[in-house]
Amino acid sequence: MIIFDQVTIQYDGAPEPALRDVDLTVEEGELALVVGHTGTGKSTLLGAVNGLVPHFTGGTLHGRVTVDGRDTAEHPPRELADVVGVVGQDPADGFVTDTVEEELAYAMEQLAIPPAVMRKRVEETLDLLGLADLRHRALYELSGGQQQRVAIGSVLTAHPRVLVLDEPTSALDPTAAEEVLAAVTRLVHDLGVTVLMAEHRLERVVQYADRVIHLPGDGHIRSGPAPEILRTSAIAPPIVELGRAAGWSPLPLSVRDARRAAAPLRSRLADRTPGPVRPAPPADRPRLLTARGVTVTYRGVPAVREVDLDLSAGEVTALMGRNGSGKSSLLWALQGSGRRDAGRVEVTDDQEGKDGRGGKGRKAEAADPHTVPAARARTLVGLVPQTPADLLYLESVRQELDQADAESGSTGRRAREILDRLAPGIPDTVHPRDLSEGQKLSLVLAIQLSAAPRVLLLDEPTRGLDYRAKSALIGIVDTLAADGASVVISTHDVEFAARAADRVVVLAEGDMVADGPTAEVIVASPVFAPQTAKILAPLPYLTVTQVTRETEARP
Repeated sequence: MIIFDQVTIQYDGAPEPALRDVDLTVEEGELALVVGHTGTGKSTLLGAVNGLVPHFTGGTLHGRVTVDGRDTAEHPPRELADVVGVVGQDPADGFVTDTVEEELAYAMEQLAIPPAVMRKRVEETLDLLGLADLRHRALYELSGGQQQRVAIGSVLTAHPRVLVLDEPTSALDPTAAEEVLAAVTRLVHDLGVTVLMAEHRLERVVQYADRVIHLPGDGHIRSGPAPEILRTSAIAPPIVELGRAAGWSPLPLSVRDARRAAAPLRSRLADRTPGPVRPAPPADRPRLLTARGVTVTYRGVPAVREVDLDLSAGEVTALMGRNGSGKSSLLWALQGSGRRDAGRVEVTDDQEGKDGRGGKGRKAEAADPHTVPAARARTLVGLVPQTPADLLYLESVRQELDQADAESGSTGRRAREILDRLAPGIPDTVHPRDLSEGQKLSLVLAIQLSAAPRVLLLDEPTRGLDYRAKSALIGIVDTLAADGASVVISTHDVEFAARAADRVVVLAEGDMVADGPTAEVIVASPVFAPQTAKILAPLPYLTVTQVTRETEARP
């Protein structure tokens, strides 16, 4: 179905090819998972399947790529639209209509599918992806996860023979991700659809893959069965890391298989108490933010309902909940520029002279970021949105950093210093839109941190980040907490939350339904528990590091 024959792709000005001498065949009805660190060529590989590379991106393609017998060099993307469906990393980039139902129908309209067939497929897709209640909603009103399901649905309605998915579950909660992957798997098994999927959250998808295509970063690929490739791969989900550490063979790819293999390991660990994932924050840490009765409504429907929340210095809090539960609405309400229909938010501002009015010995003040001037609000609460690029509007990294320094009143190049700590080596001259997702996140973090906010809110910061970049982000968050900031991370990434957070708050339909230490909250939930906790339950282990620490201490 998909054939790469000695394919090399070289972008103009790049010192090395993005892909080099790639030979690959993906058969009909196969689900192939593309893995690799950020910047190794995954998006180039996917883009070559429907002709976006090189017809749209530019560059030179050597060799031959054929899809269902069509040469992509001779057929531009529009001539492959009936065969290949593509869902990109940012679903909103592909929307062309106003409502959910219209978006699902749009691709079929372009392919001249009869109206009766269109109506039937729209209804089937609404049910398949759990979108029936949203059919008349405006796309801009949807949460990031809901938008992602609509984007996937808009491609499925055209019934393509090849489906290309770039990070399809990055904005989905665990339950929604399972539903989408189950739907994709049904297409593969029942209809013979060929799926090429790139995904950083391997723990969600690896069990469904017929084959793994690994891009190590030198332009070449390694392709084969998942257990074979992942045994030596530099990138692997927790379940594989645990299998490697325990010496399991063959490597399990599902929690069910891993639990069967883990019986001896559970027996060895039964009488031991695991060390903490993270050092406990100081008991006497001061409170930085107090929220009482925060309520946000849209068209009379509450998105956040009378939430009470306290945030303390040096604390990292994970905000979790299904798509549409009110997480983003709560963050924007706390930050001050978002909607807030009721309640109050107070942030303690005790940094000397920060607003230009205080001085040495000035007493701590409580300020509402919703009512103070924007310049001062930035020093109280900083927020990085789901799509960091939304805050980038200038022509170069240098201009963005200089503007941040000017707005925060910093002397020297404070924002540049922060960026160099977060992501060294980003040139001043590069355009912000040309950065990788991890680099964009680091740039926006540097911009927000240049104002030295007391509280930092991160909305889905791990979207588009590989495991290595997530570990770097945890290091950044730990540094901020050690400097006395309070960090709140809205996330669906349970593995990241298990490693990064001291505390977990869970929202459901705008209500706070859980609030407590990370180990207590996520282990108690079958939805939010990380893979290690599921495999070793009822033992209280959250991460592979905890397990290896215990087994190495007492073999």
